[in-house]
Amino acid sequence: MEIQALEAVRSELDLFAQDFEECIKTRPSREHFARYLAGQLSGLPRKNAESIAELAGIPPRTMQQFLATYRWDEEAMIDCLQTRIAERHAHPEAIGLIDETSFPKKGGRTPGVKRQHCGATGKTDNCAVSVHLGYVADDFHALLDGDIYLPENWLGDEDRCEEAGIPSSLPFRTKPEIALEQLEAASERGVAMMWLCADEAYGRSHTFRLGVQDLGITYAVEIPSNLTGWLASRGTDSEPRRVDRLWKRGGPAWETWHVKDLQKGPSVWEVRAVRFHPREETVAGDEQWLIIARNVLKPKSVKYFLCNAGEDAELGEMLRVAFFRWHIERLFREGKNETGMDHFEGRIYQGWRRHLVLTSLSLLFLSEQRKRLRETGEPFTVEQIRDLVEVQLDPEMPR
Repeated sequence: MEIQALEAVRSELDLFAQDFEECIKTRPSREHFARYLAGQLSGLPRKNAESIAELAGIPPRTMQQFLATYRWDEEAMIDCLQTRIAERHAHPEAIGLIDETSFPKKGGRTPGVKRQHCGATGKTDNCAVSVHLGYVADDFHALLDGDIYLPENWLGDEDRCEEAGIPSSLPFRTKPEIALEQLEAASERGVAMMWLCADEAYGRSHTFRLGVQDLGITYAVEIPSNLTGWLASRGTDSEPRRVDRLWKRGGPAWETWHVKDLQKGPSVWEVRAVRFHPREETVAGDEQWLIIARNVLKPKSVKYFLCNAGEDAELGEMLRVAFFRWHIERLFREGKNETGMDHFEGRIYQGWRRHLVLTSLSLLFLSEQRKRLRETGEPFTVEQIRDLVEVQLDPEMPR
């Protein structure tokens, strides 16, 4: 059974690629598409266009042009990806995840690159940043979408944009605006999410929170300690106060919660939750939950969350979602370690965007295969799946 299950991966990749071929009109581009996916899923140490082309036995420039200039519809491919997830992996308690990831770069010609906070290096560095929407349903997870953040100084430089192929009609968008656009598009395509979590870069934006609420999604998002508002029990007639200064002493009792298990042991936090009105520009926002959590082993490590769940919501469930971001961090890690998400070396905006789309497809294939193989009763690693995928890079394939 084990050998049969693993050998089935070979045909599964063919079938998977065929489901997206309607987004690509010409036969050569369809073949390049299949090669690119197989290359991302292979054991290549560097999974850039040049390395994938060399492994497939075609000129590197051909694969570079497939990404940057060939005519095919990457937006339709995202539509097919999200429709597939909506139809095959729907779950009544699915959770959406918003986060960004960074890509250190040496030069200044990769679209979006500048000196900014780089999560990959943990400091201000020369890098590009992309914003992503993830999806988790039970034991399945995937990236639904991803887009490049283009700073204002990029969009204000017409010559630079023209050289990178950035459309002149593309407006500046903040990261929360990009994230909300992704959520709205996924919702329109039928991807249903009961919950959403995000870090404070997104949770601080009341426009983002209101947009999520308008989509009928319950959020549990981290907020910065200087966000202000009013305790519901005290009314909104007084001056708003920072969430880290609501109580000089006393306050609601702390409850101890086992939030999740880590490799080093259980993660235990002391938690207090109160009804709260966040300040939305100059007025009081809707009443919701303010959750304050401090790490039992590191009392100075304190997190603040807002959750728009109803007054009768269970604290344990809100905490589970609030601390759920590790799933998208795992997706980013898989994307970079297994499929070459951070190996893009081009300088054209469309190629960069397409690379992110194709990476989402490669991760989707891995997630679906893990789920399928798990159902055989045998544990399989990404490396086992990847080794078998490599046979798809057949040098005898028509070019």
